Amino acid sequence: MFHVPTSLLDAILAEDAPCGDLTTRALGFGGQGARISFTARMPQVVACSEVAAALFRYVGGHVCFSTPSGQWMPAGEQILQVEGSADALFLAWKQAQTLMEWAGGLASDAHDIVRAARVVRPDVVVACTRKAPPGMRGLAIRSITAGGAVVHRAGLSETVLVFPEHRAFLPEDGRAAVKHLKQSLPERKIVVEVTSVEEAMAFLETEADILQLEKFSLHDVKKLRTFLNGLAPNQPVPLLAAAGAVGPDNAADYVRAGASILVTSHPYFARPRDIQVSIQPLSSICDH
Repeated sequence: MFHVPTSLLDAILAEDAPCGDLTTRALGFGGQGARISFTARMPQVVACSEVAAALFRYVGGHVCFSTPSGQWMPAGEQILQVEGSADALFLAWKQAQTLMEWAGGLASDAHDIVRAARVVRPDVVVACTRKAPPGMRGLAIRSITAGGAVVHRAGLSETVLVFPEHRAFLPEDGRAAVKHLKQSLPERKIVVEVTSVEEAMAFLETEADILQLEKFSLHDVKKLRTFLNGLAPNQPVPLLAAAGAVGPDNAADYVRAGASILVTSHPYFARPRDIQVSIQPLSSICDH
């Protein structure tokens, strides 16, 4: 369960309504009771519904119904319903809708990749990168985990991933440095990105935990997997993480080729999932 910090809610409201909702205030019906309903216009995995619900509570609304993140929702089913004063509901309306539509796109795309990959191998891991727009990573993580994916790297502070760009500053293409990382950071998995089968084989001596195969073809993933399968039983075998251009259409193919992990940014470019909104006046605000 993710905590929804009030700082996030303040930031959402400050961006969209720093001085309140001028239209509703000027029309003069802000104190009237109202009900707002959010309904899936297309099939989707619900995401960030808890954030939307928290936003409505923050402005004084009462959440009557909220579908939890991670639930598959067919078209026509209700995701969220809130009652309260009209000014409160209009204040949070568009930000809540836009957030859930965007998050639903990420979650649904992640779900499609996970489902395709696990048809081939049920224990395969789909890990989404940190390529969310700056300031949006927390919401993106909520979304991709709702779709069944995991976080590849939440940030630079808690993971070790040695890129070719790092190795350009090191002798021996960084192999000695990677061996040292195994000793100096024993509680961390050591991941090394490689760009060819030959590079991958060269780094086997370092005993890196994971080889991240950047834009490998299916043929090269399979070639490397075949080589690893032929190693001596006592030789450490790294996990293979296929990275770059992995999506719902080819996820299963990469797993068949031998990848244990799929690293992808695909969900961040997914189309938002439409949500229909209805706002109706009530004769009075319910006493909840």
